[in-house]
Amino acid sequence: MDNAKEISVGKKIKQLREFQNVTVEELAERASLSPELIEQIENAQAYPSLAPLIKIARALGVRLGTFLDDEITSNIVLVRKENKRRVMRFPSKETKVGDLNFESLGYNKKDRYMEPFLITIDPSNESKPQMSSHEGEEFLYLLEGELVITYGKETYHLKPGDSIYYDSVVPHNVRSNGKPAKFIAVIYTPV
Repeated sequence: MDNAKEISVGKKIKQLREFQNVTVEELAERASLSPELIEQIENAQAYPSLAPLIKIARALGVRLGTFLDDEITSNIVLVRKENKRRVMRFPSKETKVGDLNFESLGYNKKDRYMEPFLITIDPSNESKPQMSSHEGEEFLYLLEGELVITYGKETYHLKPGDSIYYDSVVPHNVRSNGKPAKFIAVIYTPV
């Protein structure tokens, strides 16, 4: 990931909000979040989990991956392993599952409905993760390490080569077993 380009999600949210002439308070109300949280995200003082980002994307009428896009240019996106990828980083103090890196595998694809990511978890400094829920579906395919998925009242353990597909409206969390893990995640959220 040394050649990955890190994108400021908060900066992108602020640009989209201002372009649409939406105040912080209006966005907070639409997303059912506090204005303070919106300001903290925009100023890189808070790194939200996936659920608040999805709420913000819906409130702005954009897809989640829009926060990683530079300019939408094509119906086809080919990402070679040596290419720079768009990365969102979430530090462990906010994710509670360790440091998370989301590498976008579909950035700049226009009219997309899915968001494919390569996600790595560095579980250092993890604490008890919180459950989250949002509209849509998630598909995870484990490449390295082990994952523990709590879905509702059930817990599932994944090893490399295992996958899981679920409705994300049910409260869930994804974490490693205390060691680094890498997986493919495809997230669908209706706009």
